[in-house]
Amino acid sequence: MVEIIAQTKNWIREVVVGCNFCPFAAKELKQDTIHYEVVQTTGLNAARLAFLAECVRLDNDESIATTMLIFPDAFPVFLDYLELVDAVEKMLRQKGYRGIYQVASFHPLYQFADTALEDAANYTNRSVYPMLHILREAQIEKALLNFADPQSIPERNINFAREKGAAYMKMLRDSCL
Repeated sequence: MVEIIAQTKNWIREVVVGCNFCPFAAKELKQDTIHYEVVQTTGLNAARLAFLAECVRLDNDESIATTMLIFPDAFPVFLDYLELVDAVEKMLRQKGYRGIYQVASFHPLYQFADTALEDAANYTNRSVYPMLHILREAQIEKALLNFADPQSIPERNINFAREKGAAYMKMLRDSCL
């Protein structure tokens, strides 16, 4: 587990922060307010329960800004992973967490709709492991107050990845392992 967390931290530092895909990540990484939880399960239901447990952890620990829920042995097929994303989004609504927490999705084979598999843009969400990023809505809103034009972030990220190219982005991500 220690190695998986170290690789995830490398990915956040080298790709997410290094490419400035998330202009807010550097602060949380530097302040060590990211909780990393490695989930050994491979089943959808157990993964949903792990997600809920992390929401409860965030409820009870204000010192955690955000959680990376990492599934190193589960969801190798991207479409199966998308079922998990859909399930946890529904769980947010069912458990009354809508507006409190938000989920960002990352997967080694992430593919945006209407893009080719080899499109470099996919590397903006391609991680070293399948993972769910649980963010506090209040912190997102606070961070966005001090950021001009936050709507431009995804387009800027896609343009950056495409300028660098898929081979470079893959090398950068893979170097984190």
